[in-house]
This record gives sequence, C-alpha cells and structure tokens, in this order.
Amino acid sequence: MAKEGAQRAEETEQMIEKEGGKEAAEGSAAGSLRAGDTKEMRAVVLSAFGGLNKLRVSKKAMPEPQEGELKIRVKACGLNFIDLMVRQGNIDNPPKTPLVPGFECSGIVEALGDSVKGFEIGDRVMAFVNYNAWAEVVCTPVEFVYKIPDDMSFSEAAAFPMNFVTAYMMLFEVANLREGMSVLVHSAGGGVGQAVAQLCSTIPNVTVFGTASSFKHEAIKDSVTHLFDRNADYVQEVKRISTDGVDIVLDCLCGENTGKGLSLLKPLGTYILYGSSNMVTGETKSFFSFAKSWWQVEKVNPIKLYEENKVIAGFSLLNLLFKQNRGGLIKGVMDKLLNLYSSKKIKPVVDSLWALEEVKEAMQRIHDRGNIGKLILDVEKAPTPLMANDSTETSEAGEEEEDHEGDNENKERMPFIQ
Repeated sequence: MAKEGAQRAEETEQMIEKEGGKEAAEGSAAGSLRAGDTKEMRAVVLSAFGGLNKLRVSKKAMPEPQEGELKIRVKACGLNFIDLMVRQGNIDNPPKTPLVPGFECSGIVEALGDSVKGFEIGDRVMAFVNYNAWAEVVCTPVEFVYKIPDDMSFSEAAAFPMNFVTAYMMLFEVANLREGMSVLVHSAGGGVGQAVAQLCSTIPNVTVFGTASSFKHEAIKDSVTHLFDRNADYVQEVKRISTDGVDIVLDCLCGENTGKGLSLLKPLGTYILYGSSNMVTGETKSFFSFAKSWWQVEKVNPIKLYEENKVIAGFSLLNLLFKQNRGGLIKGVMDKLLNLYSSKKIKPVVDSLWALEEVKEAMQRIHDRGNIGKLILDVEKAPTPLMANDSTETSEAGEEEEDHEGDNENKERMPFIQ
C-alpha cells in the first residue's frame, strides 16, 4: 500500500511539472496564471435532449474559478444512470442545451478562487459538480471538494462520491440501519448496489437480499447474503427466507417494484425510492414508458401506512447538494466514508475505463445494465478501436422495447480495463 501511495505521489508530481512547472506545486501566484495555459479544453457536449447521437466531444472555453471555487484539472469522471436520464431530458426541470453532462470527477487542483482555504495547488481531489464534470477542466465550490487518500487512484476517486454517499445516507441517515437488520437492494451489481453491500458488511449480522441479472451472479455472489434473478418472483423468494419480510427496501427501479417493496416491509420498516430506471427503456425519452412505469406504482394510502407501521421515503443526493444546500452534511458523511476506506472496510468497484470519445459506448453499457460497479470516463485515455459488431445504435422505438438488464452475454462486448 505504501508503494501504491508513492506511485500516486509521483504521478501527481509529474503531472504538475508537465502542466506548468514546480511553481504550481509550490502554490505561487505566478504558477496559478501560467502564460502557457491553453484557453480551450475538450468536453463532452450534449447538443439537445435525445439519443446517443446528441453527444459529441468538442472544444469549449476553459473555465476559471470564481470566488470560493477550485479549478480542477480532471483525470477521471463518474458515469451514472442519472446521466442517461439527463441525456433524454427525462428529469424534472432539465437545464437548457447545449450542456456538458456529469456530476462527479477527480483530478488535481490547478487554481484557487478568492477566499478558498484548506486546499493548495497540486492537491489530489474528488468533487461533486452541478453539471460540467465531463471535461478536461472544471470549477466547483470548495464545499463540494474532498481530498483523495494517497492510496486511492483517480478512477476509484471518481467512482466514490455519488455511489457511497448515496448508499450511506439511505442506510444510516434515512433508514437507521442497525445490527441484525435486513436490506433488499435492487441492481445489486451496480455502483450503488455494491456500495450498499459493502456498507452493510460494516454492521454485524445484517442480511442483504439483492436482485441482479443472472449473468452477474457469479461475480457478485459473495457481496450479498441472498441473490435473486431480477426477472424472477423475488417477493416470494424473500418471504420464503424471511417470513416477515425485510427492514429496508432500496428501490432504484420504481414502477411495479414500488408496490412489491412496500409489501415486503416489516412493521417499522423503511422503503426508499432513489431512482426510476424502469422509465428508461429505449434510447430516447418515451411518454409511453413514463406513463407505463408510473401506472404500475401502487397508490400509497397514508392510512394503510399508519395501520401497517411502515415508512416510505425518497432520496436524491443531487437535490440535497445543489438545491437544498446540505453540503455541510455531506462533508461529514464523506469524512466517515474516507475513514472506512482508510481502514480497508470499503473500496469502490470500477467496472471499466472509457475515453471521452467513447462516451456513447459507455452509456450503452449502462443502458444494457452490463456493468458490475462503476463506469469511468478517463480523460487521458486514448479511444479504443471498436470491433465491427460493437454498434452504438439502439432502437428509437423506446416505448416498445423491454429492458432485461443485460441478460445476454454479448453485452460484455465493450472494451474495458480494470
């Protein structure tokens, strides 16, 4: 581990020297405004809401930090299911296009805005960004930036914030996970699912029920207590093992799974909705799919919740950060998570690394639910030539497609690096 930490430090030093000399590493004023800086950068641009053809890599003006912001030379970016929904415009109050997608990244501090304290040029960091993360350079308020441990790689750091903060907040802040409880998590092979499983393992005697596509079972079987095929009748499977049901249900699917999740709750149990991936069935937004998903949602009767002693909740990390101004709360959670990482109790699972120019293929892999863990855009990675059958074309019919979470083995077709 010490050797890896030394390699990370050497990598950081080499990059700083490459970007502008040792003056930057020493944090001098001259180093933060080097004459050789380029004023343009590469970025993934979403030209309009819709399919994969709306994404392209192009040149954009490089941002400069405002008061209270850090300028970060990006090394890696996280790719999440919410990014697919943003691309489709399948979110509430979507921003205007063109825009640069992405909400999390890791990299090296390149410049400091006025009044910024606690960071220096050259620091290795990970950050939340309110869009604009998929670029070579980002600027974001200091309250959303966190230093990276020496033994954490940039790809791991880009896989850390969204997944682990979401999992931690739901388990411990909303559902109050304690010893001996049971948890059902959907998409157990995804980034949040794997984070949930790891965090549950830090509490004694927690039983984790997970659903995932059958082709993922061998890879993730050791991370959960009981694993079910997502297309099977998991409600009956859970009740066969635990007659009373479970204490916590974490639902990123929505639709018919809402009613199933509520039916599985024990008295005083908590159901948490944190996504609606069942609404994304095709490449583009479909009103039919949206309506179908919500039509399957069981109408929640408050009297029934009262009679059955059940709790229903929702969780959106991005809203908590950027709309509800809870950056201080998230900072405390990140401190706890980094302590768990340092004690080797948790570790981000990185599925694959992709060049910026491969963002369409990466998004398709998420759409197919082909990933185990997190997909990462590696800003410095050269694009990998795709094989002839590696098509990024998908049906525009959306409303007539059924998503079976990548049950075909050929959904492992995309190039990736562990």
